[in-house]
Amino acid sequence: MEFRFSQKEEKLREDVRNFARAETAGREIVSGMEEESRDEDWGFAMSMSKKLAQKGWLTMAWPKEYGGQGASFFEQHVYIDEASYWGIPGTTMGVSGIGWVGPSLMIFGSEEQRKKYLPSIAAGEPDGVWCTGYSEPNAGSDVANIQTNAIREGDHYILNGQKIWTSCAHRARWCWLAARTDPNASKKQHGISLIILDMKSPGITIKPIVNYAGIHIFNELFFDNVKVPVMNLVGTENRGWYHLMQSLAFERHSFAPQFYGKGRRALEFMVKFCNEIRYNGKPLAVNAVTRHKLAERAIELETLKMFGYEITWKMSKGLIPVYEAARNKAYCDFVMQRLAITGTEIIGAYSQVDINYKWSKLMANFTRLYMMFPGLALAGGTGEVQKNIVGQFKLGLPRAY
Repeated sequence: MEFRFSQKEEKLREDVRNFARAETAGREIVSGMEEESRDEDWGFAMSMSKKLAQKGWLTMAWPKEYGGQGASFFEQHVYIDEASYWGIPGTTMGVSGIGWVGPSLMIFGSEEQRKKYLPSIAAGEPDGVWCTGYSEPNAGSDVANIQTNAIREGDHYILNGQKIWTSCAHRARWCWLAARTDPNASKKQHGISLIILDMKSPGITIKPIVNYAGIHIFNELFFDNVKVPVMNLVGTENRGWYHLMQSLAFERHSFAPQFYGKGRRALEFMVKFCNEIRYNGKPLAVNAVTRHKLAERAIELETLKMFGYEITWKMSKGLIPVYEAARNKAYCDFVMQRLAITGTEIIGAYSQVDINYKWSKLMANFTRLYMMFPGLALAGGTGEVQKNIVGQFKLGLPRAY
């Protein structure tokens, strides 16, 4: 593996950096899923998505016939890393569409579905915003236990049930939905299908879930006899479990470059803070305990970066990663948790109060991260689920059930 980027990739990094400085100058950046909460932040994020699409960056590694640029996986990695570092809003546009809906449709969607849904995602349009409906009150890590059913009647499915923790449902135009289409299947995994749900359909109720940080990301969804055209079935009926596993792999792979970029910038701000703040008459940065904590976080972030590079390199060679995405997701959760805890420990009591001075933004960001990382760690599957995947597909351990 070559541990240096090409001149073309470095030029792209510089272009993204200059774009960020020009487009977000003087504005408080709300990045990640937080942009889904307030109308003004969401509006700005969507305007940025449009600009990113016009630059050819939003879905740059997609094939040209679906609105992409046919760029290399490493170019896409550089873009995600740098955009995340600068906190450019709208880079994921509700996460689902770019991260896994689009790539999944390219593999097992119909050609009609690709032509209908992929262009709006690639163009950064409101019609290209998606949410994902997997989890239910009694089906979290055990996705195969979902009870939301879609019973076929003629050329429609009749959808009834409930979803929970649905990110971006209050902003999304479409939902990437897992539902039970065969209640009598011999194995519960065998009766699930993936369906595209129009979020404007009658019978859908959306209830917000506000998290610890006061941010509206998650939602409850309720379906009351919602009619879904059979043509919205993705892949093969009752084979959705296997399609869903591929989608989850795409989702988990997307975490490493995003959170490495965010984490790298957060750590840099923390180092700067420690160099300027004095403790017992000396810069906090000379304190041995503080230095040790920051060094550990830096090493962990570098490890996360290498994990991300490994998957990108394998994909560039035509290899299919199996366990690596689950490993990256579990390690990413660990890294962000440790970073959040270290940041709030160093800031101390100031991380709990709203004060207006030079470091207020830094403190608020670490406080939000501290409050949000438990929920982020559950998104895409818990650490225990990821470790089971690594144990089975990398270490060859027997299934636990």
